[in-house]
Amino acid sequence: MKGSLIVVAFFCVGCLIGAANEFRFSTHNVSMYVLYALMLQVGIGIGCNRQLKELIKSLRFKMLLVPVATITGTLLFSAFASLLLTQWSVFDCMAVGSGFAYYSLSSILITQFKEPSMGLQLATELGTIALLANIFREMMALLGAPLIRKYFGRLAPISAAGVNSMDVLLPSITRYSGKDMIPIAIFHGILIDMSVPVFVSFFCNL
Repeated sequence: MKGSLIVVAFFCVGCLIGAANEFRFSTHNVSMYVLYALMLQVGIGIGCNRQLKELIKSLRFKMLLVPVATITGTLLFSAFASLLLTQWSVFDCMAVGSGFAYYSLSSILITQFKEPSMGLQLATELGTIALLANIFREMMALLGAPLIRKYFGRLAPISAAGVNSMDVLLPSITRYSGKDMIPIAIFHGILIDMSVPVFVSFFCNL
């Protein structure tokens, strides 16, 4: 939760600085460099995982069902959200849901991809929605892990965590779902992590 609050704080500071209009350089170029750095971080994080070799050896076909269920459920309910949010299309809502709790990367991607089609202001609004929605998902998965486990089963906290099942929420998953869920949680997080740019770009271009 501390990490989420830090991200929100930096976001608020960025909004204040942008509103003050103190910078003369192109913010578009800056956000692109930040995006490249985030993508590099994703690759390094996956490649440096010490449990990656053991995880690959322990892979079973059934383990694919967990990330598939996470992706399917998230996109389905994101599509339903478009019935309430009439300003945004079903594909916009699904692009927001495609962040899978990866708020920093998904919000920047959405803003960049949607700017040519809907303009900077609306693209920024949608990126902000993605940022907040995915932060809330992480915080709810973190705080609600005991209840999620109790009412929906051992795999539910992994699915609710999204990309964070392999890092931030792994201790919580281990505590409430058991240590035997660690390989599934890490595998789930890696696959969801890699799927974020794919799904976000796909739905943003529809």
